Amino acid sequence: MGSADHHVPSSSHRGRGRAFVKACVLAMTMPGLLLAPLGSRAAPPAAAGTAVTLASPAAIPGATPGALAAAGTTADGTAPALTTLATPVAATAPAPAADPNRTLTTADAGEVLPNGGRRYVLSFRQLGILYPPELRGTDGTVGVPFAVRSDEIVTGARLHLVYSYSPALITNLSHLKVMVNGVVAATVPLPKEQAGMPVTRDIPIEPRMVTDFNQLSIQLIGHYTMQCEDPAHSSLWANLSNASSLELTVASLPQANDLSALPLPFFDRRDIRRLQLPFVFGATPGNATLEAAGIVSSWFGSLAGYRGAVFPAQLNALPATGNAVVFATSDERPAGLTLPVIQGPTIAIATQPNDPKARLLLVLGRDANELKTAATALALGRISLNGQSVTVTALKGVEPRKPYDAPNWVPSDRAVRFGELNALSGLGVSGYNPDLIRLNLRLPPDLFAWRTNGVPLHLIYRFTPRPSADKSTLNISVNDNFVASLRIPTYAAGGVSLDALTGSVAADGTVSRAVDLAIPSYLLPSQSQMQFHYYYDYVKNGACKDVPLDNVRGAIDPNSTLDLSSFPHYIAMPDLAAFGNGGFPFTRMADLSETAVVLPDSPSASDYGTYLAALGMMGASTGYPALGVTLARAADVKTVADKDLLLIGAPSNLSLLQGWADSMPFSASASTDTFNVSDFAFGLLDWWHGTDRTVLGPRHAHLSLSGGGMGDAVVMGFESPLKNGRSVVALIGSTPQNHAELLDVLMDADLVKQLQGGLAIVHARTVSSIASGDVYYVGALPPLEYLHWVLSAHPLLLALAALVLAVVIAALLYRMLRRIAARRLKK
Repeated sequence: MGSADHHVPSSSHRGRGRAFVKACVLAMTMPGLLLAPLGSRAAPPAAAGTAVTLASPAAIPGATPGALAAAGTTADGTAPALTTLATPVAATAPAPAADPNRTLTTADAGEVLPNGGRRYVLSFRQLGILYPPELRGTDGTVGVPFAVRSDEIVTGARLHLVYSYSPALITNLSHLKVMVNGVVAATVPLPKEQAGMPVTRDIPIEPRMVTDFNQLSIQLIGHYTMQCEDPAHSSLWANLSNASSLELTVASLPQANDLSALPLPFFDRRDIRRLQLPFVFGATPGNATLEAAGIVSSWFGSLAGYRGAVFPAQLNALPATGNAVVFATSDERPAGLTLPVIQGPTIAIATQPNDPKARLLLVLGRDANELKTAATALALGRISLNGQSVTVTALKGVEPRKPYDAPNWVPSDRAVRFGELNALSGLGVSGYNPDLIRLNLRLPPDLFAWRTNGVPLHLIYRFTPRPSADKSTLNISVNDNFVASLRIPTYAAGGVSLDALTGSVAADGTVSRAVDLAIPSYLLPSQSQMQFHYYYDYVKNGACKDVPLDNVRGAIDPNSTLDLSSFPHYIAMPDLAAFGNGGFPFTRMADLSETAVVLPDSPSASDYGTYLAALGMMGASTGYPALGVTLARAADVKTVADKDLLLIGAPSNLSLLQGWADSMPFSASASTDTFNVSDFAFGLLDWWHGTDRTVLGPRHAHLSLSGGGMGDAVVMGFESPLKNGRSVVALIGSTPQNHAELLDVLMDADLVKQLQGGLAIVHARTVSSIASGDVYYVGALPPLEYLHWVLSAHPLLLALAALVLAVVIAALLYRMLRRIAARRLKK
């Protein structure tokens, strides 16, 4: 955030200071650990049900040999040997079991301990291990990454491991090796009597080994015979459950009121939990104040990314605990909060009065315009932030955005290099059983790929040539769907020896090749992942000769390209999938300059929270703050008629829902819910529309349900009644619980896939989508392509056009022949 002409502490100095503070806190919270003799040290108190990683002491920045020795590490920087676990270790004060599927937020405090610390549990699934890992061979390994917040220090850690293993493994030779950051934390024996059944074991991990970013590795050392064995034998396996968990006991570290640390402590990229950050307003925030808050929430949403972010609105009150962001002007300010004198657009940080461990981020201005200036400067990082308060004197050079230029989106006007989309370190693998090379993509949802061969992919890949013909391949998939398989050739592929390929042989012995492919467009939704799997065939050499060597490599060249430039932007609407996956059509402009959010005339705190979370979701999609968003109340909706509208509220306080009932697929009153429904059966009567159009056919029936009124959340899309070609997406909920359930769906990668068509009903974690609403189109096609598109969907029109054309041609030929005949008669 700082500029070159302002002093900002270097990362090394900050790391040393934080390491020293962590060591002090660790000494205070674990005196028994530091004072016990090294050989007789007891495991630190920890609860069953979770795991933590160990970090090498040598990796702690700024630690001297003497300090390391005092912490239980030898003077040469090596760690003492850790004990092998022969029996399950009894845990003290077990923490609540982790729900492996529940989404955790930063508001989850876990179990609060008497000493002021807390203990929480993270399942492997919550740490990103979506499928149960399977370890195969003599040294199969799985890695589980995790991190620790910068304002916390781990004082206790425990791995709760759930696993099973092959009955064929020899107990004396086989075991599981648990490592943290490459250091052995424990070895787990595999006794014969527990083979083939689920086993649960608690493994304590010394907290002094945990750093900021950590890798927990579990390796199978497996053997099935005392004689010569096949390293790839089918009996060498162990399965881990992704319900296994990591339990962390943490203590808080003191934080300074310093803006140079932003976005810390309000957002910490080490924290994988969903961000929950309250926004505090006065009693009745105005539209401009809410627009400023939307800028900041979209900025935090872009930082949170895959985690998701919610921003509960607090009116005239601070939250009881935790960090918060306060928006105030000279006329609009929360009651009971003492603020500094406002002398212009100001960004400041202060201690939370209700929670001395927490902080307040103050976004201030004398009026609403200055408040938006402060929010914009914060989101763009155009000023150097240092100290407790900064006043923005000028803000210039904010360029207007162009359609589809969101920083997070793959450019659609040119071919894009893989090196622009992924770090180079993530494009290479090694070994016979490597992990996938993954390339995450965000594509514009409205790419029109009708009757094309697919998306052009120019792939340059490197590989270790095989000494003889085998089944080695590079397998290419998109979102786990197979696309292509490329053979890895031998030394003399195509009759050319390796010596003749010196121009393409790298220093590591790999050879590069290029191939042009086409990825089917239906495999590329707006959020996609390309996956490259190098499979090197294991050649059997015979008994006692099968020794696997780590001498194979594979890499995707960063100069490989994906080209979307040949696809126009044109999409059938309403399409809630496009909204749920990419915030479309609002995110078409990265700054949301063509978007207006419409709130009720008397909105509730949950309406404000839904608005802020929705803008955070769009910021995560675009990677850019919503500098151009407009906020309006329902009574003034005609003033934003030329924009796409995001409608938020409840049927009881949003009068637009009654006035626009004829345009919407859903309407509700106090006792009746009415749905406009379409069904594929009606498509049989509309066969002339063509198979490409019946999925989102126009509505054909009205369904009314009488009862206690709407009890579920509703997401619907329809064409704006105010202007053709503009879209409306409505997020409707009668209660705060409805709003919370709706946001959970929008931020859950599994649930958001169920948003389809023009109408979706959300009940708890259940989503019911209905193909409903009149179809309209957004975007434009080249004239000739549009003509092909229209005629392909209307065969009767095509036949009529052919008939008219035949009549016209016949008439022209008739006149031409009559003239020829007349000339001949004259002669």
